[in-house]
Amino acid sequence: MGKNSDPDFAPIGSWLSDYKYPLIISGPCSAESEEQVIMLAKTLSKVKHVRVFRAGIWKPRSRPHSFQGYGEKALKWLQHIKKESGLLTAVEVASPQHIELCLKNDIDILWIGARTTVNPFYVQNIAEALKGVDIPILIKNPINPDLDLWRGAIERVYNSGIKKIVAIHRGFNTFEKTPYRNNPIWEIPLELMRIYPTLPVICDPSHITGNRSFIEDISQKAIDLDMCGLMLETHFNPPKAISDAKQQITPLELETLLKTLSFRKKSGNISFQKQLEILRNDIDIIDIELLNLLKKRMDIVKKIGNHKKKNDITIYQVKRWDTIINERTELAKKLGLPDDFIIKILKLVHEESILLQHKIMMAHPKKGSK
Repeated sequence: MGKNSDPDFAPIGSWLSDYKYPLIISGPCSAESEEQVIMLAKTLSKVKHVRVFRAGIWKPRSRPHSFQGYGEKALKWLQHIKKESGLLTAVEVASPQHIELCLKNDIDILWIGARTTVNPFYVQNIAEALKGVDIPILIKNPINPDLDLWRGAIERVYNSGIKKIVAIHRGFNTFEKTPYRNNPIWEIPLELMRIYPTLPVICDPSHITGNRSFIEDISQKAIDLDMCGLMLETHFNPPKAISDAKQQITPLELETLLKTLSFRKKSGNISFQKQLEILRNDIDIIDIELLNLLKKRMDIVKKIGNHKKKNDITIYQVKRWDTIINERTELAKKLGLPDDFIIKILKLVHEESILLQHKIMMAHPKKGSK
């Protein structure tokens, strides 16, 4: 991906025959037996929108004595799936050797997992192995919330000649306590979508939630945010699954979920679009006003910084900051604005104000000072 050229990702419909939105990829966390995957694939093939069967063959578990997957042996099972169900097959790969074995066994789609995406060395090795290969690659976000790492993995694979790329949002490991296994941090995939408007992005609610009871909410949020589809783990008997039992759902639950979700239209009729443009224009005007007000505020911050410098006063004033937080959040409540939203904004503005005052303090030191 050159610095002066925009990436030209292939749309899903260009490589997936008879593609209809949304793309649903489903299957067990781990391939546990040949009978299991074949029966599950046959069942899933009857569920509307399911086009790809996923299964973990090599499982990068945290601890060495955990189930590591059946490896090459299970690839033979997936060959039978294609004949029995008509579904495409997808497998996670973490090394050039995995890629070679998957290609040898006619796997249709490969995905790079979060634990691999986080390591540029691993991704580069995979990218090198993909040169000259024409196969769709799904790339999960890295475990930690790092957009550049995610972009780097996408760019490395793209530079290898692969245009059939789909990003998978599977959430991030953070210290922040949430109800989920992995924090969604939606702003990161949304920023990825903004940077690469032609890149298809799907969501993996199973790994975000870690709990089947939250899957519907996360799935709907992903669809509402214009993601192209979902990767959902399924199992005939989730509580008995060898791995990730809590986050898997049955094929029947998957079918019910897909019927429950609201797959919204990309755009409306002429009347809707006109009204939408009017409202967006109103937002544009308000945004300009906000930027002008921020400019005026930062101009005053400069004056405060210079005033503090002349009088040898410290930048950070605890009582003043405490007053700002209390008074502004109280006003926010009266205006019907959520506290956490206002506090985030205030903290960002305050941090920038501190940085600006620090620059003023460091510039042009007084005579005699070191």
